[in-house]
Amino acid sequence: MAINVDLVYKTVLLIINKEQRGYLTPNEFNKIATQVQLEIFESYFETLNQQMRLPQNESEYGDRYKTVQEKLEIFRVIGDATFTPGTPNYFTTPNSSGVPSGSQTFATVNNQTAYTLTTITQAQVENSNVVVTLDGLDYTDFNIIGGVFNLTAGSIAAGSTLLIVLYPNDFYKLGTVLYKDDKEVQAVQRNELAQMNMSTLTKPSEYFPVYVYEGEKIIVYPQNIMSNISVTYLRKPADVAWNFTNNNYYVWDPSSSVNFELDVSEQSTVILEILKYAGVTIKDPMIVQAASQELAANEINEKQ
Repeated sequence: MAINVDLVYKTVLLIINKEQRGYLTPNEFNKIATQVQLEIFESYFETLNQQMRLPQNESEYGDRYKTVQEKLEIFRVIGDATFTPGTPNYFTTPNSSGVPSGSQTFATVNNQTAYTLTTITQAQVENSNVVVTLDGLDYTDFNIIGGVFNLTAGSIAAGSTLLIVLYPNDFYKLGTVLYKDDKEVQAVQRNELAQMNMSTLTKPSEYFPVYVYEGEKIIVYPQNIMSNISVTYLRKPADVAWNFTNNNYYVWDPSSSVNFELDVSEQSTVILEILKYAGVTIKDPMIVQAASQELAANEINEKQ
C-alpha cells in the first residue's frame, strides 16, 4: 500500500502551522518530497549490506533483510536490452520502466500555440521520454521549453485535447541478465574473462554465456549473441506530485497527482524528513501520529 501524498502534505502543513514556521507551497513540497523519497529508497541498499553481515532472525516478520527486500519489490522491473553493434558488440539497459511520472492535459484554444505546464515541470520533462497525443493519436509537432508546451506546426482549432505523458528515465540498478528469458548470463570481471578464454572447457558459449558490465554497457560473450537479452533491474521511484486545479487557491487534484511509492510503514519517517527540510525538527514522532489522526478525524467529520 502506497503513502497518500495528500495526507502527507496536509500533515506537514498542519505541523508547520502549529509550530508557526510559515508555509510550504505545493511546488516546494513536491521537490522536497521527491528528494526525501529518493533518500529513503537509497538507504535500503545500505540496510541490506548491513543485514547481510548479521545473523538473521528466523521469525517470519522479524527478518529485516526480508522486510527490506519486500519494500523494494515494487521497484523490480524486467525489460529487453537493446543491441548495438561495435567493437565489441554490446547491449544497453532500458531507459524507462514504462511507469508514468506525470501528465498534463490541455483543451486546445483557437490561435493559441503556447500552453504553460502546471502539473508537470520542465525538470521532469528533461529527464523523461515525452509522449504526446492529440485526441488519442500520436502528435510530434511540439517542443517544451522553459515550462511551456509549444505547437511548432501552428495552432489547433478549439475542441481538441492534447495529452502529455512523461515516462521517466528511471533505471537505477542492474539485477540479472537473461538469455532467451530462461538462461542466466553470468557476470564476470575482465581478468576472469581472460582466464576463461584460455581453455575450451571454460570459454563462454551460447550454453554458458557471460557478460562484462562496463560504462553502462552489457558486453555479452560469445559475441555472436546479438539478440534475446533481457534484464531485471530496479527502477527509481517516480517523482512525488501534489497537483492542484485552481491557481487562485490550491485545490488538490487526485487525478494528476502522484503518490509516494514507498511502503506505508515509512509514512512517519517521510513526514519527519520533509519537516526537517522545511526547517522544523520534531523529536517526538508521536506529534506526527497525532497530526495524522487529527486530519483523519476531520475528513470523517466532513464526510458526515
